[in-house]
Amino acid sequence: MATTFTYKIRDKAGKIKEGEMEGGSKAAVAKALRERGFNPISVDEKKTSALQSEIKIPGFSDRIKVKDVAVFSRQFATMINAGLTLLRSLSIIAEQTQSQALARIILDVKAEVETGSSLSVAMSKFPKAFSKLYVAMVEAGEIGGVLDETLLRLADTMEAEVELRSKIRSAMMYPTAVMGLVILIVTAMLLFIVPMFEDLYADLGGELPFPTKILIIISTIMTTYWYVAVAATIGGVVAFKKWIASESGRDRFDAIKLKIPIFGSLIHKTAIARFSHTLASLTRTGVPILQALDIVAITSGNAVVARAVRDVQASVKSGESLAAPLANHAVFPSMVVQMMAVGEETGALDTMLEKVGDFYDKEVATMVDGLTSLIEPLLIVVLGITVGGMLVALYLPMFNVINLID
Repeated sequence: MATTFTYKIRDKAGKIKEGEMEGGSKAAVAKALRERGFNPISVDEKKTSALQSEIKIPGFSDRIKVKDVAVFSRQFATMINAGLTLLRSLSIIAEQTQSQALARIILDVKAEVETGSSLSVAMSKFPKAFSKLYVAMVEAGEIGGVLDETLLRLADTMEAEVELRSKIRSAMMYPTAVMGLVILIVTAMLLFIVPMFEDLYADLGGELPFPTKILIIISTIMTTYWYVAVAATIGGVVAFKKWIASESGRDRFDAIKLKIPIFGSLIHKTAIARFSHTLASLTRTGVPILQALDIVAITSGNAVVARAVRDVQASVKSGESLAAPLANHAVFPSMVVQMMAVGEETGALDTMLEKVGDFYDKEVATMVDGLTSLIEPLLIVVLGITVGGMLVALYLPMFNVINLID
């Protein structure tokens, strides 16, 4: 496992600089610094406090948030626009960023640039922070001499994505809490309350109503064969994950998601908005159309949309337009196809795509607000029916208690 070392070096200009680098040993870090043309003065293992060591959680401590990358992009664009060099800008941002994981990656990107790599090539080596879309747009910005504008556009795109995710997460918070409460109440009743009534009905004898029988059977399974239920649940989750990890399973699952009542429409509109904004950003920054379509397919987030984009890519290779092949896929509404066709004809494809993306962003926002107000009363009804139904099933024999007594 790589260890973080702090180093002090003398550069080619004779200036002393300090920094951090990961490596297997002090000798390995010193060798790497010499290969970059620096003269190492000291290399020491970075000391970590006991508290930091205790709270570091694998998979979470090194996670890069989209919001942090968006802030990085905006700061980077501002510094470049102000005339600062790439290396100086990266050094300043690495010191300022609150995410230690992102700070380490920025320093690594800076080290790659120092060895002669372009910024986009250096960033491509860290996919955890910089996606394929991000790298492609940075590369286009470098070639076109508009890196600052490209970074600002990336920041706007990521901030809009973060805002949308936040809205959807906020809308789902209440339903998730209520569903958790329903599951907790039902489990408690099946484990503790229903067995008490089962003993009572056994003493009374007689024939129990069908709903009561079903409830008692479920309770018996949960109390007696709970390990089977747990094993079946775990096995089901593992099998489901393997299924959606396969290409056919992912295609099928994404197609099913689009057909779910209410939520399917939300997923569909979100996918169209992402497709439109991504393709608009790539075409505006001058990314070649075939490469842009490849990136859009990868970042679409839905296998059905990705398959349609791949079809369009194949058609474009053979000399066809962008809009025509999309009409063959039901996932793309006719409005999107017509807007893209007009954009191609007028040479304003990026503008039309941006308008389509904005339209669907508003549609998604409206749906999320509507779902929030609709789901709350529905969940209260579900809670009432579930718990009330169980109570009715338990007390049904009581209404005929005289006939149950031998």
